[in-house]
Amino acid sequence: MKKYNIAVEATLEVIGGKWKCVILCHLMHGSKRTSELKRLMPGITQKMLTQQLREMEQHGVVERIVYNQVPPKVEYRLSEFGDTLRVILNSLCLWGDQYIIKEYGSKRAVLEDNVLNDLEDPAEDEIEETEPVMEPGKF
Repeated sequence: MKKYNIAVEATLEVIGGKWKCVILCHLMHGSKRTSELKRLMPGITQKMLTQQLREMEQHGVVERIVYNQVPPKVEYRLSEFGDTLRVILNSLCLWGDQYIIKEYGSKRAVLEDNVLNDLEDPAEDEIEETEPVMEPGKF
């Protein structure tokens, strides 16, 4: 049995790395074929995408659905267990928005225009005084 120093290590084992959270965010919006995911994430190689999907499937957060048809069709979706990551993933996105605005002044400055990035409202690029602002060492 594997031992962890702290519980967040177990979390990072399942969703850590450059691509897993990005894949999971796309799957939060519905089932996707591998080709759809690749199109949504042009920076990932096919090999890496396949590897990340397999690892998350082994951990039980992603389900692989194979349709019995010709040509073969395979889709990936969040499992019921994977859906419990929704709160964590949404929090990571909100934190990322705040960080980008703090560092770059605008989400439009660095975010690609895609379905996951809400770039419509310029007012969202401002951090209101009432919103929690990240402070070093504060959780």
